[in-house]
Amino acid sequence: MTARTWFITGVNSGFGREMTEQLLRRGDRVAGTVRKLDAVADLKDTYGDRFLVAHLDVTDTAEIKTVVDKAFAELGTVDVVVNNAGYGLFGAAEELTDAQIDHIIATNLTGSIHVTRAALPHLRAQQGGRIIQISTFGGQAAFPGASMYHATKWAVEGFTEAVAHEVAGFGIGVTIIEPGGARTQFRYGSAQLGPALDAYADTLVAAVRAMLESGTALPPGDPARMASVIIASTDQNPAPLRIALGTDSFGIIRTSLTDRLAALEAQQDVATSTDFPAGE
Repeated sequence: MTARTWFITGVNSGFGREMTEQLLRRGDRVAGTVRKLDAVADLKDTYGDRFLVAHLDVTDTAEIKTVVDKAFAELGTVDVVVNNAGYGLFGAAEELTDAQIDHIIATNLTGSIHVTRAALPHLRAQQGGRIIQISTFGGQAAFPGASMYHATKWAVEGFTEAVAHEVAGFGIGVTIIEPGGARTQFRYGSAQLGPALDAYADTLVAAVRAMLESGTALPPGDPARMASVIIASTDQNPAPLRIALGTDSFGIIRTSLTDRLAALEAQQDVATSTDFPAGE
């Protein structure tokens, strides 16, 4: 197995941390970003020069370019760029504050866009590489109480799929990862809630809030197994565009796509009726 070099955002926890640990154990190099450098001091102490760590807040566009450029300059080649930094925001759309909305868009969507854009000139120059975008089953299905989280993930999937087509001719593969619920800090650590409104007290939104506040529902996904699949995907050629991880993700996405296709097919006559008649 040939050792690879990785650039991963948000390596302090969740999939970023799990992937980084697995990669370093097997002998790869990782350039990881965090908002608090001491969060990964143990990895730096253990792996030394094979683990480069830099401060990065992905809401800071200028800092993104500086950090990405520096990683490529110091490492020479980066084989895989992983957009992992992100978090969940829950509550009804009108419960969320303006600041919360702005911040999750800047983190989950705009941050990922700019990391990809910063990496592309380097990947083109080295004539190849991979981009991995961490998304969720919520990038293809939507549920009450997560409107803004879904908004960022549906949007980043559209962006990433378009980029995959744009850069395929340069030898750059792009993969969207769609995990289901996993036993990371995402649900009961980093997730945020909007201020509750009484109007939603007896709705499905309240059920989502109660689940997050109780911290008792155990997700089915194993982060270690999921990280292993993500890493292994870089050996596939061509790169898979999407990978669903977890029985919940697979089932939810399949139901969503099946229902959407059925609804679309039922509209075929209406859709075709809006064209100009043939020859006009």
